[in-house]
Amino acid sequence: LRMVADVPVGALLSGGVDSSLVVALMAQQSDRKIRTFSIGFDDAAYNELPHARRVAERYGTQHEELIVRPDAMAVLPTLVRHYGEPYADSSAIPSYYVSKLTSQHVKVALNGDGGDEALAGYDRYLGSMAAERYLEIPGSLRRRVLQPAAAMIPDSLPARNRLRQLKRFTSVASLPVERRYVRWMSFFTQEHKAELYSAQMKSSLMGHDGSKWLSDLIVGTAGRGMQHLDRLLSADVESYLPYDLLVKMDIASMANSLETRSPFLDQEVMSFCARLPTRFKVRRGQLKYLAKRVASRYVPAENLHRRKMGFGVPVGRWLREDLAPLIDDVLLSGTALSRGYFEPVALRRLVREHRAGQDRSFQLWSLLWLELWHREFLV
Repeated sequence: LRMVADVPVGALLSGGVDSSLVVALMAQQSDRKIRTFSIGFDDAAYNELPHARRVAERYGTQHEELIVRPDAMAVLPTLVRHYGEPYADSSAIPSYYVSKLTSQHVKVALNGDGGDEALAGYDRYLGSMAAERYLEIPGSLRRRVLQPAAAMIPDSLPARNRLRQLKRFTSVASLPVERRYVRWMSFFTQEHKAELYSAQMKSSLMGHDGSKWLSDLIVGTAGRGMQHLDRLLSADVESYLPYDLLVKMDIASMANSLETRSPFLDQEVMSFCARLPTRFKVRRGQLKYLAKRVASRYVPAENLHRRKMGFGVPVGRWLREDLAPLIDDVLLSGTALSRGYFEPVALRRLVREHRAGQDRSFQLWSLLWLELWHREFLV
């Protein structure tokens, strides 16, 4: 259905399970060579080009690639204008550039959006299920031994490092499922906000908690008889998918006059996946169990059994190196500090910690975009 068009249809290919499966099925059903498009980085931890290339070679697609480098940030003011809100997902950058690359060759492209929410592809699902087991450990052992030991893991480790993820896990695993989920989906904890917000900001908020609606989504699923995993999937389908991922791709693509389509978001596909027992989604610690079983017929094994990378950007390194002047000139400018939203001392400490090796990239990126949005639309 998504291949029906009056013009040639291409595909955005990351090399992950979902986009690779889409390309494989497109190649089977098309009477012409499929065109595929991929974005990469000069940082191996974020570069998926070899994986995308492997799929493109298997199916003989006409493949185009683009390496995104720090100078690509020159497009930031344009993106702020297109998104029209303080949009804090840094993957808007590669989404924009892969759309720009693709639009030079085709006007319609398929993608793999929705596969992770339909068939359980995020590490946080495993983490939350593991947390339920973690809660079976005596509380005294958790508080006196495990949590203090995990707290000693340095924040300077990369965000994708397993030890760093273990630290983040133990810091929230003892919380109720809804608070745990909010912490994993938030860049700023309540403690961070208490330090960062100015007295004027706190007074204006009058105790309002912007994350409450998300925790309420999780709480609301409890009465529907859902299993733990399905509660998280349902929350993502109602929040992360429509308010982040689909917004990101829709605006990035339409800014380049490209129409993108998502086969996984077909109503029949989503309904089918929602009805599946959770054992078909996660089994023996393997995410997307059924999707990978199906994809094993079509996708190289190296693509199926590698660690999920997502559509991330090496923004942490960029903000320490090439984009350091942007932080100074925008986020720490007199104009930004005078707005009265944040405590200047806390803001400067956040920047200093990041430059010293502690990863504060998500927080700084959010604040940077907020200030750029402010300059574009307010004053």
